[in-house]
Amino acid sequence: MDSQQLLDLLWIGRLTVIPLAIGSVLVLAIVLERVWRYRGIERGTRKLTRESVEQLVRRDVEGARSLCEKAKTPLSEVYLEAMRWKNIALEDLEGVLATSRQEIAHDLKRGLWVIGTIGSLAPYVGLLGTVIGIIRAFQDMAEHGAGGFEVVAAGISEALVATAAGLFVAIVALLFFNYLQVRVGDISSTFARSCERFVQALLYVESAPSGGGSEAGEVGGGSVVPAQ
Repeated sequence: MDSQQLLDLLWIGRLTVIPLAIGSVLVLAIVLERVWRYRGIERGTRKLTRESVEQLVRRDVEGARSLCEKAKTPLSEVYLEAMRWKNIALEDLEGVLATSRQEIAHDLKRGLWVIGTIGSLAPYVGLLGTVIGIIRAFQDMAEHGAGGFEVVAAGISEALVATAAGLFVAIVALLFFNYLQVRVGDISSTFARSCERFVQALLYVESAPSGGGSEAGEVGGGSVVPAQ
């Protein structure tokens, strides 16, 4: 089958092929944007966590804050927020950070519902094209008053093209959807582990003896108070 024959088949099933083509373009655009968005997040998060924890271990809160302000990873805002809280119990601080992480994870999922929706609807759009093609084949048979492959070829071709296009778009969309969902899950797990390490480092700073000047347990202008 040459390219002209393929284009002719696609044109025959245009009622479903065109919507599926639009959906596939949307899927590709969102996938490329999300892959670019996720690029380097986990590596940057681990690097920021490692360096900021090292600063906190040396009780250099300002140094840790400076690292977070310069970092581009989304978790840096969570760390800055953690250092702004004062006189808060450990459970409350962890709850605040968990809420902030959920907001970041929600942003990371932006647009994925479109991919999932297109992947779910594509087979039904293809099925609609299949039904339309079969109806057209029977109409052609009724108009000519006789059967034969030549009479029903156009309708059958439309049905097969619609089915193939719908399945292709659905397979590709769901493949990318599952991949991006796994990536978001991995990033969220990295965020959770990194936040745990950062909170532990904050508590270490809090454990500094009072009256120790720069070694006093001040975090962002106040103290993080573990629950009794």
